[in-house]
Amino acid sequence: MKKNERMLDEIEKILQHSFDPIELVVLDVSEAHRGHSGFQEGGQSHFEVEIVAACFSTMNRLTQHRAIHTALGSAVMEKIHALALKVRGT
Repeated sequence: MKKNERMLDEIEKILQHSFDPIELVVLDVSEAHRGHSGFQEGGQSHFEVEIVAACFSTMNRLTQHRAIHTALGSAVMEKIHALALKVRGT
C-alpha cells in the first residue's frame, strides 16, 4: 500500500484486480465501532464488502471468504480489525 493510500482504496483495488467483479462496494464502517475492540482513531479498521463475480458461482461460502482473504493477503488483513463480507456469484 502506498503511504497516502486509504485502506478502503487498497481493498477495492485488490478485489477489482483479483475477481473482476460486476458489482463491488467497499465501505469503511469504523466509526460505527467507536468504543469497541479494534477501533482506531481515524477509521480504517472495520470494513464491509459486497462483491458479485462470476468466479464465486462455483464456490461455497467458506471458499469464497478464503479466496477474498487470500487475495487481500496478510499485508492488508493484519492492518484491519474486521472484514464483513457479502459475496455472490453471477
